[in-house]
Amino acid sequence: MKSILKKITVGVFVLGTVATFSAQKIDAKAKTLLDAVSTNYKAKNNVYFKFVYGTGNNKKVTKTEPGIFYSAKDKYKLKIMGTEQIFDGNKIYNISSEDQEVTIAKPTTDSQMFSPLNYVEEYKKGYNVKYIGKITVNGVKADQIKLIPTKNNGIKEVNLFVNGAKKQLVKLEQFSTDNSVSVIAISNYKENQTLSNTLFSFNKNQYKDYLITEL
Repeated sequence: MKSILKKITVGVFVLGTVATFSAQKIDAKAKTLLDAVSTNYKAKNNVYFKFVYGTGNNKKVTKTEPGIFYSAKDKYKLKIMGTEQIFDGNKIYNISSEDQEVTIAKPTTDSQMFSPLNYVEEYKKGYNVKYIGKITVNGVKADQIKLIPTKNNGIKEVNLFVNGAKKQLVKLEQFSTDNSVSVIAISNYKENQTLSNTLFSFNKNQYKDYLITEL
């Protein structure tokens, strides 16, 4: 169970871990869509959505886990399968109710945070980007955008599905060179809600029976 947050925050979102300046081909329509989504997210005080995280092999998802996500500027809270991760803008808190354990750490330079902006901005770093066309995803008419690495980074391709009308990411598919697949499907998106001041805070007093390790 403890590894699931690591898989989500690092494994599936490796778009941000590779910075390369190889020649790129970026489709103008795809760029316009992704830039609009990025601008829209940045303009919000906070966002919330539910998601389903799926994994599998050979383009087939065999396991799914539901989760929820809150963010406000550079802070976020992620919950999935009894495990919680909080980033308060300074430190990352991984909380496992199953193991009754909390790990606290400063983000490193190669850390990849869970955020929709990871997907819609990282196309600028070493990916050929192509607009594919319209497709219906979970009942939503979406624009499909394909990202192909310009350099070997362990990824075959990434597909982003964008609700162009609402300027929101609907789904992400990542296919790796080891034939593994990771998928995130987003639903129940909300923005600019009234959130508790303590939502992105870690209160050590609430975890007196937990093993707390600060790295």
